[in-house]
Amino acid sequence: MSTTQRKANISRRTNETDISLCLNLDGTGKTAVQSGIGFLDHMLTLLAFWAKFDLELTCKGDTHIDFHHTMEDIGICLGKALHDALLSHNGANGIERTGFAKIPMDEALTEVCLDLSGRAWLEWRNDELLPPVIAGDEKDIWREFYKAFASSAKMNLHVQFLYGKNGHHLLESVAKGIGKALRRAVVINDETATSTKGSLDL
Repeated sequence: MSTTQRKANISRRTNETDISLCLNLDGTGKTAVQSGIGFLDHMLTLLAFWAKFDLELTCKGDTHIDFHHTMEDIGICLGKALHDALLSHNGANGIERTGFAKIPMDEALTEVCLDLSGRAWLEWRNDELLPPVIAGDEKDIWREFYKAFASSAKMNLHVQFLYGKNGHHLLESVAKGIGKALRRAVVINDETATSTKGSLDL
C-alpha cells in the first residue's frame, strides 16, 4: 500500500475573496488558519485536528459587508481540496468511504454521518436549536458553509442537532463530529473501490 501523502493545494480569487489553502489528509492535525473570522478559525482548527488533517489557510474577504462570501468560498475551497486529495491516490479507491460520529460538548449533542461517494448532499436538521445570531452573524451562514463544503467535496453529509442550548457548543460538536467522521472515512483499507459499481463517482 502506498505511503504517499494525499495532499491538495487550492487557490481561489474573486472580487469578494482571495483564498489560499493547503490540505494533507495524512497529517497529524497541525493547522495554521487565518480566515479573517475568528470563530470560523476555531471551527476549522477543530475539524482538522479531529480529522488529523494538516490544514493551512489564508483568506482576505469582504468581511466589512458580512461573513457570507468568506465562509461560503472557504467551504468551496475546503471541499475541493478534500476531493482532489482523495483522488490523488488511486482515484480514491480503497477508502473506507463512510464515517459516523456523535460528539457531546457540555449540554449539546450532535450526530454526523457522511459518505464520500460523489453524491453531493447536505441534510442539516434541527437547527432551530441554534440562536439566531452566533459570533456576530446569522446562524444560517453555517448551513451555507457546510453546504458549500459538501457540494465541492462531492460528499453526502448529514448533520443533526440532537439537543443543546449554547450555539458555540452546538457548532463545536458539529466541527468535531465532521472531523472524526472524516478521519474514519478517508482511511485506506485496500486498493479496490468501496462500491458494488466498481468505482466511485468522485
